[in-house]
Order: sequence, then structure tokens, then C-alpha cells
Amino acid sequence: MAIPHIVLIAGRALLAALFILAGITKFIDPRPVRTHMEQEKVPTFLLPLVALIEIGAGSALLLGFYVPFAAGALSLFCLATAFMIHLHLSDRVERTQFVKDIALAGSLAAIAATAM
Repeated sequence: MAIPHIVLIAGRALLAALFILAGITKFIDPRPVRTHMEQEKVPTFLLPLVALIEIGAGSALLLGFYVPFAAGALSLFCLATAFMIHLHLSDRVERTQFVKDIALAGSLAAIAATAM
């Protein structure tokens, strides 16, 4: 196995870990996310679906299962999160979260476009 291939797998694993852990955390203690969703007028009944998307697509990305679809779904998820939850750009923390989600969306889109 070539070094670039190993680095690609390691990079996918690190990205996947972010989403898997975030999804698990939403099941363990959903209150902070639910409160943020309420503040942004996002229906809170979506919270379990959000957690399942993070865990499911994150796990698929980690395991190399349908990588283009998993990375694409997570990319769209990050865009939706940025524009639905973190759009208060005058707030430094929200601006940082917005930019992080946009950057993640870009990296995941690149993975989706180049995955085999």
C-alpha cells in the first residue's frame, strides 16, 4: 500500500471521527444542540436525524463504504449547518463555526469527487 493511500485513509478517519463523535454526543446530551436549534428556529424533531446522519455517514466514510455518497452527504450537511445554524457572522464564535463548516464542506466535496 503506497504512502499517499495510507495518508488518504488516515485523513478520512480523522474527518469521520469528528462526525461520529458529534452524533454520539447528540444522543448522550441533546440539550445544548436542541437549545441552539430552538434559537435558530430549526425544528428540533430533526435532532435524532441529524445525529444519525453524522454517525451513519461518518461511519461509512471511516470504513470506506460508499465514500462518494457519504462524503457528499456530509458536505451537504455541513453547508446546511453553516447556513441554518451559524449564520450570525457578527458573533466571533458563530463566525468561526460557519467558516469551519464551509471548510469541512469543501474538503468533503473534494473527497466525494475524487473517491473511488
